[in-house]
Amino acid sequence: MSAEQSATAGQTESADSADLAQFGYKQELKRQLGLGSVWAVAFSYISPSTGIFTLFALGLTTLGGVFIWTWPVVALGQFIVALNFAEVSSHYPVAGSVFQWTKYLANRSYSWFTGWIYLFAGIITVAAVVATLPLALIPALNGLGWHSLNAASLHTQLVVALITLVVITVLNIYGVRLVAIINNTGVVFEILGMFVFALVLLAFHNHQGIKVVTNSGGVPVTGSTFLAAMFMSLFVIYGFDTASTLAEETRDPRRAAPKAVLYAVIGAFIIGGVFLLGTLVAIPAHLGVKGAMAANGGLGLGPAQIIDANFSHGFATLYLLVVSAAIFVCCLSIMAATIRLCFGMSRDNTLPFSKVLSKVFPSLHTPVWTCIVIAVLSAVPFLKYAGVPIIAIAATGMIYLSYFLGNMVILRARARGWPKTKAPFRLGRWGMLVNILALIYGGAMLINFAWPRVASNPEPVQTGGLLTFGIDFLNHIPILWTVAIGIVLIGAIYYFVAGRRKEFAPIIAPAGDDAPLVTETGSAKDG
Repeated sequence: MSAEQSATAGQTESADSADLAQFGYKQELKRQLGLGSVWAVAFSYISPSTGIFTLFALGLTTLGGVFIWTWPVVALGQFIVALNFAEVSSHYPVAGSVFQWTKYLANRSYSWFTGWIYLFAGIITVAAVVATLPLALIPALNGLGWHSLNAASLHTQLVVALITLVVITVLNIYGVRLVAIINNTGVVFEILGMFVFALVLLAFHNHQGIKVVTNSGGVPVTGSTFLAAMFMSLFVIYGFDTASTLAEETRDPRRAAPKAVLYAVIGAFIIGGVFLLGTLVAIPAHLGVKGAMAANGGLGLGPAQIIDANFSHGFATLYLLVVSAAIFVCCLSIMAATIRLCFGMSRDNTLPFSKVLSKVFPSLHTPVWTCIVIAVLSAVPFLKYAGVPIIAIAATGMIYLSYFLGNMVILRARARGWPKTKAPFRLGRWGMLVNILALIYGGAMLINFAWPRVASNPEPVQTGGLLTFGIDFLNHIPILWTVAIGIVLIGAIYYFVAGRRKEFAPIIAPAGDDAPLVTETGSAKDG
């Protein structure tokens, strides 16, 4: 970097730090991320390879090749949500995304519960993605000669997942710059592993033909089956707001964060869609779609089995290693985002042990204790480990709930005239329509998640003995209901016993921006 470029970068960083100071926060996290890096982190959070490896078989067994049509439907819905979030992130470029936005646009209790739900959604998502890595890594290690590892063994998956959790915790402790370097490299692997290899499948291993996208394997294509088949796509395309969560470590975040939010959804849609199509057409000819749905004892073929059936031993192993690298950086990104959310809430004195959790170690520029606490909480789902799809059910439903709560507050703010000032990214007169569409889509998907069904929200007794809570009545309640209600109840007990009595940080906005729609004590302003 030339002296002139260094001076320009220094001026930009000083301006960004001064902008942050207007919100009442000092620059403690290190600003090292440009648009490319923050986009890469948001894209890695979405990580098409992770979600597809997790739940491809679920989509396939639910609706055959027709389930690919859920991909553009979900991508469009999430892009509408992303448009809404992009405008808000341009106004409030501080760590915490949904929590911060509701803090400025709603009352104290509402923002606290939204942040609490989003925090635990992130924690459960960390657990889900570290549990996904073994699905690609163990077959890859088998290919390298490590045959003692059984990919189907939940115990083996658990051990690999816990090791992964420790490694990504250490890497996050050592700073966002290290995470960004690894992440940027991982995005290259993701593009190679998802896009280039998918093109190879389409060109040289097309056994089913394009007609596979209309082959449901004999399952009736109805609204009910389509909604159930959406679960894989819904699990993949979220986390784009990570670009906003990392705003305090991003240069020129008011412009960079909104672009990264939108580009992440677009990139994931294109790359993931090509990979899905390539994987479907590569289903072995002797099986066909119906045979692939019935394979693995009715669990269906996953991407790893389809890859192994089409490539030579060495090439299949290489492919799985590339995908494993992509999933690993997804783990890194999701933990980084969850840590920043926990830090942002603790800095405002809203969480238990906030003073400890908000401490940034000067030498590392990271909140070390927050990293450790997030890791420990992410390990809790493994106490009752029943496979990654069970964790994914709770993670996805909780994320969409927090997004819905955020969109409700933004709509209320728009009805009261927000935004009155212009940010670098703005929707203008389209803002209200986009917001309403985001709420309609989000509400419909919440109903879809919560609907009791074996495929996407089973009762523990419907998991074939994989999961039991040890309490009979809980074993007859859909998993998402138990997790969501449990997290909200624990939060409510803490908040009403101790949390609401704490002195939260003042709610301040820059002089040139819209004033907060709440007072410093957190009560809503009139009109």
